[in-house]
Amino acid sequence: MRLFVLSCALMVVSAGALSAAEPAKDRCVVLVSLDGLANFYLDDPKADMPYLRSMIKNGTRAAGTVCTFPTVTWPNHTTMVTGAPSSQHGVLGNDYLDRKTGEKVKLLTDPVFDKEELLKTPTIYDAAHQAGLKTAGIIWPATRNAKSLDFQVPDMAKDGWQKYGTPSWLEELRKAGIPVDKHGAYCEDSSGGGVLRDWLYTKLAAHLFENHPPNLMLVHLIEVDHIEHKYGPQTPEAYWAVKFIDDRLRDVVEAAKKSPYADKTTFVVVSDHGFLPITREIRPNVLLKQAGLITMEGNTVKSKAAYAVSNGGGCMVYLLDPAKKAEMQQKLVEALSVVEGVDAVITPNRFAELGLASPDKDPRYPDFWLGAKSGYSFSDAAAGDDVVTIRETPGGTHGYLPAQDALHGTLVLQGYGVKEGVKLPLASNMDIAPTIAKLLGVELPTAKGKVLTGALK
Repeated sequence: MRLFVLSCALMVVSAGALSAAEPAKDRCVVLVSLDGLANFYLDDPKADMPYLRSMIKNGTRAAGTVCTFPTVTWPNHTTMVTGAPSSQHGVLGNDYLDRKTGEKVKLLTDPVFDKEELLKTPTIYDAAHQAGLKTAGIIWPATRNAKSLDFQVPDMAKDGWQKYGTPSWLEELRKAGIPVDKHGAYCEDSSGGGVLRDWLYTKLAAHLFENHPPNLMLVHLIEVDHIEHKYGPQTPEAYWAVKFIDDRLRDVVEAAKKSPYADKTTFVVVSDHGFLPITREIRPNVLLKQAGLITMEGNTVKSKAAYAVSNGGGCMVYLLDPAKKAEMQQKLVEALSVVEGVDAVITPNRFAELGLASPDKDPRYPDFWLGAKSGYSFSDAAAGDDVVTIRETPGGTHGYLPAQDALHGTLVLQGYGVKEGVKLPLASNMDIAPTIAKLLGVELPTAKGKVLTGALK
């Protein structure tokens, strides 16, 4: 009898374990990125966000997320869907330098690489797709030609959608009167086109919920970031953008009610970084030119033995002469550390702490990094004699070291399977992918983040 009871108990345990690991084909997780929506806006009384605040009241909010350095769009969106640092997933910034050609390579808006060429570790949408779940991506960075997104328009301008979007879906959208072929023109609009673009992206989400309900949807909305770059954070224009994006978030959440999974939909609302105001520009390449490491013809760089690549409030410094590398590094670290506005020179002994690879393991990575102070951003410019200049107009940027409160991202979970009225401590943005994996019942063993169990029922 005891053996029978024990046997039954083991069967129950095994069945429970199997059930927990089975993919949840009867539900949906929507990951919505509100680009540039710093966590501090959630506590700012001037920020008019009634819809997001109602989601916080009925869900779980973290006290912010610590983002990937540099705190820019491409690496952080990739961290959020892989649960891994950039040293593992391979997206190291918005731009980097090719050591062989000496030319800058753009990752921003995916002009060069397909997803499979760029990412070195699986994503949550890879895991969901492999488990038989339906996946969709609406301008999610670093997803060009992603084979595991069943429905996709990549985060690209010009004719990117026509080349890399899901052809059958684009044709459906055209027949539905949704102006997908105007997206390139919206991106080229002198105003930045963010209002029209975000409106269009919410229309695409609504179409999917009604016609091709996914189990996992990734949506990236961009207007807050665009406005903050132009005017700075917590300006009247930024507060307008915050209200605008709250309305677009409402559109996505309300549209989900058209899905057959409406009662089993979970929303994970995030941002990729915070923001700081800027009034001055640091030009490390001017200092490199003065040190004889860059030569110019007029305002054009002719040759370079070292070069700096800006990522806003972060900067990569490459040493391109192997024979003089050790000597150059020591001298440049000393010279750059005393430049006005430089907060930190990040040498290889700190790379692991920040989730960065060393150039001996990945030559795309720089020999060292720079972090700026609030009020300053880096520039690639090498012309002129001033290493630090005053900007013609104030603005805002990101890319800085991630430990600062102003750089913390937003994280709100609400809906199916999420506790109500909970506030979690500061989390890592590597925790987002494992938490989504748990909600969908799929495995993502390569993730380094943890499941936010405190948010889940």
